[in-house]
Amino acid sequence: MTLAAFNVLSIGRAREDLLRCCGCARWADAVLEARPFKGKDALLAAADAAWARMSEAEWLEAFSHHPRIGGKDALRARYSATRDLSRVEQAGASAASEAVLDALAGGNAEYEKKFGHTFIVCATGKSAAEMLDLLESRLPNDAKTEMCLAAGEQSKITKIRLEKLIK
Repeated sequence: MTLAAFNVLSIGRAREDLLRCCGCARWADAVLEARPFKGKDALLAAADAAWARMSEAEWLEAFSHHPRIGGKDALRARYSATRDLSRVEQAGASAASEAVLDALAGGNAEYEKKFGHTFIVCATGKSAAEMLDLLESRLPNDAKTEMCLAAGEQSKITKIRLEKLIK
């Protein structure tokens, strides 16, 4: 849709569209409060500024809307609101060998046990092997470092989704 069309959407519909880009309710509300936007750059700046004000709990809320990278349940009903986005973003995992998918599943389980949330990575343009390497490289991190890295990855994902939303 165009930015002009987004600017005049009902609050409910615009909020729904924003939540498909980032699953944090307070973030979506903060972006909505900044409407109308004069240009796409203004929208992206408002999104970044809102994300920077979110708490760790709100980051976790956003993370909870992501399927596991390479997970066999990635496109099931729990993630129906972002199913098509996730399918495209994780296209690199769809061609992965069973060994890589199994390693991703094991790595995801280890990551979730250690950090308490799904591994978040901007998967767009990455192969399953690249995502596995990133997951393994981040496992030794401490919780604070990893939370900040995951929040940065969420920000990248959100930007890509907003750019797809607004043409």
